[in-house]
Amino acid sequence: MKFENTEVWGFKHALRGMRNPFESWSKSDSLIESEYEYQLEIGKNDMELAQKLIKAGEPHRKFLRQIFVSVDITASLYWWKEFDTYKVGTVANSTSTMHKLASTPITIDCFEMDDFVDGNCINLNYKKDSAETTMEVWNSLIKTLEILRNKYNETKDKRYWKELIRLLPESWLQRRTITMNYENIFNMVKQRKEHKLTEWSKSFIDWTKTLPYADEFFFNK
Repeated sequence: MKFENTEVWGFKHALRGMRNPFESWSKSDSLIESEYEYQLEIGKNDMELAQKLIKAGEPHRKFLRQIFVSVDITASLYWWKEFDTYKVGTVANSTSTMHKLASTPITIDCFEMDDFVDGNCINLNYKKDSAETTMEVWNSLIKTLEILRNKYNETKDKRYWKELIRLLPESWLQRRTITMNYENIFNMVKQRKEHKLTEWSKSFIDWTKTLPYADEFFFNK
């Protein structure tokens, strides 16, 4: 799983709008020069108000919805299925299996194998003449997928392509360019930080900690 090309913007207008209800703009003490380069310094007054609103609950922390994040995420299809739970406030453009699946060789690197090691693969204890380890299953599956991919490229017969799609494991890596906001991320951190998928509980959480003021906004208790 990879996170690339992260951009964050919107702090300036979000913090300004945060003070609209009580017209307390004169108390703002943040220095924001270039949001795209993370050159910002939230002042003590603004931080105290921001954290107060965050702790007050979702109706009060509306300013988080106005801080935006764009990032390229490469993750497995099984992770993307869970990410798609968060439809409101997120936008995605993905690479296409329909257009590009058959264009390059299929290897083990095309799949999410973050905690899988050849020498530490699972012994299946199947009966004689069957695959005995998950690595053997992977090797057989990849060989089959490559046969189908090559047959499709040779013949352009869509039956090979359809079978390739049907057999494609959910660990297939797909890249999407995601735009979301700090409120989306706040909820993902809250709901997924203890998830049994390390893609959530480690990879995603580790990435969120690289965002500006992540500790103060997402992890502050």
